[in-house]
Amino acid sequence: MSDHCDLFQTAPPTHASEATVTAPQDLHPLDDASQSAPSAASQHEHTSDAQFSAQPNPLVEFSPPYADEDDEDDFNVCAPRPSTDRSMLYPVRHGTPQGYAPSAFSVSSSATNTPLASRTASPQPFDYSGASSCDSDSDSEPDAHLLPRALRRREGHARHRRWWSLSFGSADGRRYRRWRDAIWGMRTCRRVARRCVRHPLFPKTPVTILLTLLFLTIFGVSLTFLLIYILNPDKDPLPWRGYCTLPQYSGGPPPLLTSTTSWLQTPIQTNFTVPPFPPPEFDTLAPAGVFVGVFTIDTAVERRMYVRSTWAQHVRSREGAGDGDGGVGTSRTIVRFIMGQPRKEWERQVQLEMDTYNDIVVLPMQENMNQGKSHAYFAWAANNSWVPPVYHDDYAKKPEGFSYTNATNPPPPLASHDPALAHQDQLTNASPREWVRPDFVVKADDDAFVMLAELEGRLRVQLYNDPLPPRPPPSVRKQSTARQLPPLLRDDGQPVTLDVTPSGSSSMFAADPTEANPDPLVFWGYLIKNRFMGGEMYALSFALVDWVANDPVVKTMTHGAEDKQTSKWIRMHPRADQVRWASERCWIYDHPRAGTVYSHGFLFPSEVQRVQDVVRHDLEQLAQQTAREASAPDARAVPPGRDVPAPERWARSTVSTFGTRYVPPYPGLSLEHSVEGLVEGSQMSLVREDGALTPGYAWRYREGRRKRYAGQRLGGTVVVHFIKKNMWFLETAAALLHGEDVTAEERGLEQAHAPDSPRGLEDQDEGAGARTLVRRRRGGGAQH
Repeated sequence: MSDHCDLFQTAPPTHASEATVTAPQDLHPLDDASQSAPSAASQHEHTSDAQFSAQPNPLVEFSPPYADEDDEDDFNVCAPRPSTDRSMLYPVRHGTPQGYAPSAFSVSSSATNTPLASRTASPQPFDYSGASSCDSDSDSEPDAHLLPRALRRREGHARHRRWWSLSFGSADGRRYRRWRDAIWGMRTCRRVARRCVRHPLFPKTPVTILLTLLFLTIFGVSLTFLLIYILNPDKDPLPWRGYCTLPQYSGGPPPLLTSTTSWLQTPIQTNFTVPPFPPPEFDTLAPAGVFVGVFTIDTAVERRMYVRSTWAQHVRSREGAGDGDGGVGTSRTIVRFIMGQPRKEWERQVQLEMDTYNDIVVLPMQENMNQGKSHAYFAWAANNSWVPPVYHDDYAKKPEGFSYTNATNPPPPLASHDPALAHQDQLTNASPREWVRPDFVVKADDDAFVMLAELEGRLRVQLYNDPLPPRPPPSVRKQSTARQLPPLLRDDGQPVTLDVTPSGSSSMFAADPTEANPDPLVFWGYLIKNRFMGGEMYALSFALVDWVANDPVVKTMTHGAEDKQTSKWIRMHPRADQVRWASERCWIYDHPRAGTVYSHGFLFPSEVQRVQDVVRHDLEQLAQQTAREASAPDARAVPPGRDVPAPERWARSTVSTFGTRYVPPYPGLSLEHSVEGLVEGSQMSLVREDGALTPGYAWRYREGRRKRYAGQRLGGTVVVHFIKKNMWFLETAAALLHGEDVTAEERGLEQAHAPDSPRGLEDQDEGAGARTLVRRRRGGGAQH
């Protein structure tokens, strides 16, 4: 065994213990004389070295405590560092000659003649040599293998970093520091997470883990609903009954200094007259050309089919109530679907749908909602929107003299829901009449149900309603327009700088070459918070559409909430003070099941007349109360123009309640009865399970369409919005398009020969009893 071990020995075996460390020979400053002739002192030194070698070396036997990789750096900082003083590694022995290094007389020195121990020494490290391989003294580390492994790795890494910085410059050094800081941050996060997991309160059992997850879920849901409530600007139901009674805003752009809820001010109006609709001269006005663009997406195939089969072509949507007008009013109304580029998996289906129905317009952009789709639509409509001409000439007023009436185009391929007169013109004439530019371009959502005859009727009135008000002087016009402008920002966040001098390049205040242009400037829709028209539907006259499509400043303001951006564009118009903002708040509302602040039951003119009577009475009482408070000696007079809060019952609905899920008025209603229960003010909506009014009685004495429209063709709902479910869409179609013009009960009353006949008296008693019961329930203000 000893012969085998001698093969791996590089030096004669010694009697040193395992803790004894051999120092390199080239680090002992000894001369040849001291190595060749041992003296008596060396004999004595051998005895001392033998005793010293029996003691363990504390530096070599030091072992750091257990630590993981994350704690390695902390340990390296706290670990004891080896001293560079030789006296600490090799203590001075007694009798060491002056001028000689203590290591020269150590046990492991090659100059000693001390007998070696029988146990062989450990082999030298692989990278160790007796002589230094480096020419520079600073690069040699004779005590490197005396250090702990972590300290040697740290110092080697430091040498590498210094070499890296010298080779690649300060930029790479900063990059390395950033990388080091990132790693240190990750280790810190892991350390913090480990401490949290090891915390006594951290859940460790399955039961505590489930309870913790349940608590976090409840907390997250509660926080989400709280943020929704805080960020929701619509927290109170709107006084829609007052909107249907008081005159609505119709004039220039609403001043930005006006409160967002201001509409009822002092002095309170009590001696006003609600203008009738339609006006008496309505039938003498030529139909308006209306191009309706319904915004849709590639996957909404089912909703497009619903629109095609209901309000886009239904006779009661295009002709109105009663006997209708034969489709003359909507003979110039066109409906098309607007979408962005379809996705690859939907391209073939959309192409087949376009070839089949001829009613889809694909814009040259990706599908989006608030990233420029509205501006792209108006830019397309300024060049490609066409409507049929006026087919009849027996009108007192026609859209003549406008700049856009001279543009014509051959009729495009017709859709199945296009006007019947357009189909008849192409079938009977070899050369059909050319189409012309529309008077209005309408943007609508596919979750809106539109009554086309009502829409065209209101836009027709706006078309001929004083298209050009008196123009103010240029100086006053510029000052007033500049005062109403909101802070404008481009898509990149930079403010829009406008030059108000005559030589400015901005189209807003530059000299307008079409200053004498008689084109109407109309912006129609639902005015929200006196700031912008709601995005469910709004209409722009063609002159505004052409300006929006070509103005360079507007092209930089296409991103953002599309309805708010459109209102900003209109405020930027060079003739913004002449743009008529026509607001329609009564006949545009959300579906009864939506539960929003804009929701109430399906509305008809008969119910609005009853609502107006109640609101007039409330206005008289409110005016008297305000006058008493102003005349009281200890009360402050309400200054003129101050906003007056509307009574709470003006927001009451017999069908829906804000913030509450809709519940049918009576359980187990049939399909017809449930649709009738969604009509605002109907007897079916007042039926209760614990009441005296039964569903059968309410259905018998319901109102027919002729009575609901007060014998008129128009005057009812224009748009029902927020139809998020297909079932809601079908309910709206059933409520607005179906139903009898005259019910069986109404027909029986009409057929009575004399009011004093037994049948007539019975019908009158039943009718009076039903009306009395309905008035009592309405007075009680029952809600659900």
